[in-house]
Amino acid sequence: MAKKKAAKKSAKKSAKKSTRKAAKKTVKRAAKKSGKKRTPSAAFMRPVTPDSTLAAVVGSSPLPRTELTKKIWAYIRRNGLQDNKNKRNINADDKLRAVFGGRSTVNMFEMTKLVSRHVS
Repeated sequence: MAKKKAAKKSAKKSAKKSTRKAAKKTVKRAAKKSGKKRTPSAAFMRPVTPDSTLAAVVGSSPLPRTELTKKIWAYIRRNGLQDNKNKRNINADDKLRAVFGGRSTVNMFEMTKLVSRHVS
């Protein structure tokens, strides 16, 4: 008798869990179908001013960090500075070497850290 009660309880718990999971999935699907875009973080959209060494690459006007990164990548592609063998590395020219602290090759993940030293 006790085994039957325990079996009924576990069946009820698993049924509740499955309905919770199904409800979460429908909420996620509804959010995806609604077509709403994520709102960007205010910290990324706040304009920053590049210093003189970075201004030689992207210009001196204040712009958001997202646009700053886009301009740096446009400069890298325009001048063919991305390494051919390892695409994650950037071979710096004279302007970028000043931004990268004298380093001639920088990993793309290190680039943002090095660039952040030149904005205020």
